[in-house]
Amino acid sequence: MKSESQSGPVVKVLMVCLGNICRSPSAHGVFDNFIKNKNLSSRIEVDSAGTSNYHIGQPPDPRSIDAAAQRGYALYELVARQVQPDDYLTFDYILAMDKANLNDLKKSAPAQARARLSLLLAYSNCVEEVVPDPYYSGDDGFEHVLDLIEGACAGLMEDIHSRHLSTSTGATNSPS
Repeated sequence: MKSESQSGPVVKVLMVCLGNICRSPSAHGVFDNFIKNKNLSSRIEVDSAGTSNYHIGQPPDPRSIDAAAQRGYALYELVARQVQPDDYLTFDYILAMDKANLNDLKKSAPAQARARLSLLLAYSNCVEEVVPDPYYSGDDGFEHVLDLIEGACAGLMEDIHSRHLSTSTGATNSPS
C-alpha cells in the first residue's frame, strides 16, 4: 500500500536477487542515486532483499561496494535481508534480477499481494533479460552488472514518472 508524503503518494520499489549481497544492493544503490538526483526522495523509496536467507545481516560483497563506489553509488550502509510476506503488500514494484528470483517471488507471494512483480531488465532496452550473478566472476562481472542496472533504472524511473508522478499519459517502458 502506498504511503503518503506531503507531495503525494510514495512509490516503493524493492530490488531482489538471491542473497542480497551483489546485484540487488547494487540496483538499490543505483536507483537511490537516480531518486536523489531527480529530487524525488519524498516520492520514491527503494530497498533491496534476497530470496534466500544465506547472508541476512551482512553487508554487500566488497566487490559490489567497490565497483559501485567507482561510479559514485554508496552501498556501504546496506545490510542484507530476506524478502518478507509484508513486502508484497507494502511495495508497488518488486523487481527480480533473474528468472529464478522471479519464480521464487511468485511462489512465495501471498494471495493478497499488490506489488507488480517483474524482471528489472524488463525496464531496459538491452537484449539481455536477466542481470547475471557476478559472485563467482571477476571485477568485469560487477562492472557489467552495473551497466545493465543503470540502463534498467533509467527505464524504471520513466515508468514510475509516467504511471505515478505525472498527470499526463503517455507510452511507458513497462513490461507486458
